[in-house]
Amino acid sequence: MEGSAAPMARRLMDKDTFTENFKNVNWRKATYLCYEVELPDGDYRVPPDQDKDFLHNKGGHMAGPPRHAEMRFLDLISSWNLDQDLCYRVTCFISWSPCAVCAQRLAEFLRENSHVSLRIFASRIYTKGENGDYREGLRTLQEAGAQIAIMTSKEFEHCWKTFVDNQGRTFQAWDELDAESRYWSMELQRILQPTAPPSLPPLYFPPSHPVPGPSFHSLRGSSG
Repeated sequence: MEGSAAPMARRLMDKDTFTENFKNVNWRKATYLCYEVELPDGDYRVPPDQDKDFLHNKGGHMAGPPRHAEMRFLDLISSWNLDQDLCYRVTCFISWSPCAVCAQRLAEFLRENSHVSLRIFASRIYTKGENGDYREGLRTLQEAGAQIAIMTSKEFEHCWKTFVDNQGRTFQAWDELDAESRYWSMELQRILQPTAPPSLPPLYFPPSHPVPGPSFHSLRGSSG
């Protein structure tokens, strides 16, 4: 239609930025968080360009006080004022699992917002303890209702297709991706289920894992 504005293209992550930060054999200091929000039919409270996006932690070299990626995401989702009578499902893919403080804040958010469910897939586990016991933080987050798992090749490929300016290139798994994923999955299992038998398989929640309740759809569909 003449005079209609063309829809704004959703921003995408540079492919090298994705590989450098999400590659589970690297040890980058930055934390990147990609997220998807699945909305009940007919609900449009999330801005059109924000139901599927990414952000990163705010370091000391940036303007303003430092801010972890998870806290920036909580700032964002709180600004949407989601309808408490509807149910929303949020999936996050994060290069490092939440630290103890961020895990606690995410848990508090879930307790205060029962209409929001959260799944977290982490490339690797953040094990530094300067902000408290990261293991206790992850257990607290799980107890608050979050599903937590380690990214496998399926999640890496999904992120590559959905959040990365891949320029038409297919996802290429790096050496040791699967081995590192299995290692971190076993570590996460030991943290979340410390008394479980060692023979249990690693946790895995595929992106299409069904959740009971009303049907959901991504507001604008998945990108290719």
